[in-house]
Amino acid sequence: MKDYDNLTQKDGDMLVKTARKVVAEYLKTGKQPKLEKQFQEDFSFNSGVFVTLNSTLGLRGCIGYPLPEKKLYNALEDAAIAAATEDPRFPPVKPDELESITFEVTVLTPPKKIVVNKPDEYLSRIKVGRDGLIVRNRFNSGLLLPQVPVEYNWNEREFLEHTCEKAGLPKDYWKKQDTEVQKFEGIVFKEETPNGTVIQEVL
Repeated sequence: MKDYDNLTQKDGDMLVKTARKVVAEYLKTGKQPKLEKQFQEDFSFNSGVFVTLNSTLGLRGCIGYPLPEKKLYNALEDAAIAAATEDPRFPPVKPDELESITFEVTVLTPPKKIVVNKPDEYLSRIKVGRDGLIVRNRFNSGLLLPQVPVEYNWNEREFLEHTCEKAGLPKDYWKKQDTEVQKFEGIVFKEETPNGTVIQEVL
């Protein structure tokens, strides 16, 4: 059976094209389409996943599931629809926008807590271009995918600070003893152009 460690370029192509197909169908009919049986069988392992939509103006929607609590095919479908219609930062995508939007799918490893004796050790336990981060403090939590610090050319400290801010916390809260920092890895597949060739992004 497939899992995170043996996903191929062909798999990535299928995941991204299915995400687009699901969104197009949902925007047209208002219903979640039934995925092909073979697709469900191929991606029936539990996995976290995020679907990101980008337009010429930048981010257009991004929703996902950090934990492997759903089958990948199911999580992908739910995340794709939510990214297009439920991201609170943006209005819902309209059907005629789809030809100017690129789709990106990030398949995640399960998050693991980074155990340190003192906060500065986080800087050597995180690698930009490999790790995504989750910061939690009481009721606040924030997540940034592995590709984000690469896009913005952040170092490890800046990555931690921005993840804190994503959680609605002051940027230096990663230094607090009651803050938990988790890391995960991700495989990124994305369209080069709207509805175009799908590539695996090398971070």
